[in-house]
Amino acid sequence: MGKGEKQQQQSKTLLGILVAKGKIKPEEAKKVEMEAALRGMTVEDYLKEQTNLVTLEDIAEAKAELFNIPKVDLNNVAFNYEAVKKLSGELANHYHVVAFDYNEKDDTLSLAMADPLDLDLINFLSRKLKVKIKPYFAPLKQIDLAITNNYVQEMLGDVSKVLAEVKSINQKKARSEVTIKNKKGETSFIKDMPIANIINSIIDLAINSRASDIHIEPLEDRTRVRYRIDGILREKTVFPKSLHDALVSRIKILSDMKIDEKRVPQDGRFTYRQGDKEIDLRVSCLPTIHGEKVVMRLLDKSTAAPTLPQLGLGGVGLKRLEKAIQVPHGIILITGPTGSGKTTTLYSIISKINSPKVNIMTVEDPVEYEIPGVTQVQVNPQAGLTFATALRSFLRQDPDIILVGEIRDRETTELAIQAALTGHLVFSTLHTNSAAGALPRLLDMGAEPFLLASSMTCVVGQRVVRRLCNHCKKEIDRPSAEIKKDIINVLGDMYKSIYPSEDKIKVWEPHGCSKCNNTGYLGRIGIFEVLYVTETITKLILERASSGEIEEAALKEGMILMKQDGYLKALQGITSIEEVLRIAQISQSDTLES
Repeated sequence: MGKGEKQQQQSKTLLGILVAKGKIKPEEAKKVEMEAALRGMTVEDYLKEQTNLVTLEDIAEAKAELFNIPKVDLNNVAFNYEAVKKLSGELANHYHVVAFDYNEKDDTLSLAMADPLDLDLINFLSRKLKVKIKPYFAPLKQIDLAITNNYVQEMLGDVSKVLAEVKSINQKKARSEVTIKNKKGETSFIKDMPIANIINSIIDLAINSRASDIHIEPLEDRTRVRYRIDGILREKTVFPKSLHDALVSRIKILSDMKIDEKRVPQDGRFTYRQGDKEIDLRVSCLPTIHGEKVVMRLLDKSTAAPTLPQLGLGGVGLKRLEKAIQVPHGIILITGPTGSGKTTTLYSIISKINSPKVNIMTVEDPVEYEIPGVTQVQVNPQAGLTFATALRSFLRQDPDIILVGEIRDRETTELAIQAALTGHLVFSTLHTNSAAGALPRLLDMGAEPFLLASSMTCVVGQRVVRRLCNHCKKEIDRPSAEIKKDIINVLGDMYKSIYPSEDKIKVWEPHGCSKCNNTGYLGRIGIFEVLYVTETITKLILERASSGEIEEAALKEGMILMKQDGYLKALQGITSIEEVLRIAQISQSDTLES
């Protein structure tokens, strides 16, 4: 037998798998094998007896791999309502198992188990539930968390009632049509239905999961609910397709939309209370080929705007932005793609400079947070109230500070520059990939170079990265040579501000625990680049220089790029290198060449 074959055969044993996974050292494995043989025990029984070597969960996972039992990640699987309904919460809690899928054709229930080789339990549940059981391995902490999040028996009962109600309505078509056309009648009718409790459960779970958005999406054969948590969409629940129209109707009523209009997109909003929290939900409804898709953005009205350091600004970037804010006139732009936290940064700045001594006026689409003492206007294009028309009116309202939600066209660009040149401090956002890219973009929109050079004060580029969970993040004492080379290539000598020597460099990686829903990340933080408009940058604007040339000049004057800021945060254990690379994919060299 060759060496390769021998290693392959060894890896197929329980001990071999534990060694391969790094759960036990090779020398310890040899000792275990010898001790178990001397005592006439199986390796598994010996390991279970010696609790200091490996956990029972490690043994179960290794056994599942040994016998080719599939593994399921319960954090990234959508729970099928039919499957959840099959297994009661009492059984799930007692035996620490969770059902996540059901195949009606062959009557098979997919069951996540901490010990998927417990044949007695599988046979018992199969007889009791009258289904075939397909076991999957999942860590115990994932199973317990899934039971807490998904086995809401009250909601399951409500789903059954709604399905029965929907069936009844379909049988009495005339009654349904009258109800839909009569708004008051529909409100009282649906208010009495259990559908209200289901919507409440969906929103409650979103709030408890720290979700920023809820997606209720019709698919061909089912309706799925996804939550955006820390910037990543996660499937949480799957409902029968027959429930979809009832869910959408309830949300439309709450949002004051037309429930009988299903052909065009609609927008609305409503407020939801959970204990002391008051959540403002912005709702968008869009017709798709399988029905209407609903997306709800959650905004916590009880939470104050974070400070600039809480957002992640610090060092030279924070000092330059604070210096720009103190200038009584000029334009300060926040740039980045959709969902990069631009609005939050603007609100933080406005909250910092808000006082009874200044007149602050904002025009937004939509108004996300209400700031006491600030005049806030929401655009209404149907009524002719656009960013440009509102901005023109603002100039007759004696403002000191103006916030324009977004610069979208030539007219808004020219008015913003005019306002800055006439002694107002103007804040706005722009969709560009970098801070330097904002200046050529404004020139492309029709801004005159000499006017732009005179009015621009500062441009902030930003992204949002996920924070590593402080409860479970893992420190890598000795990163690979490749990682070190990448860090030094991106940061230059900047890494020495944290670690004096290349040999001392440390990074962290996500691990996963119950606090972070086993993702390894908990919360988000911004990475920034702050381009202060100096005389050198002004000259480049007048020359219509490219974004690459402007960025190169800014770097010579001490600007830190977003990617560099992200790497500095990774070295401090705030985020991971992988997360920074996922978000800030444009490398320094790519930007300089553009």
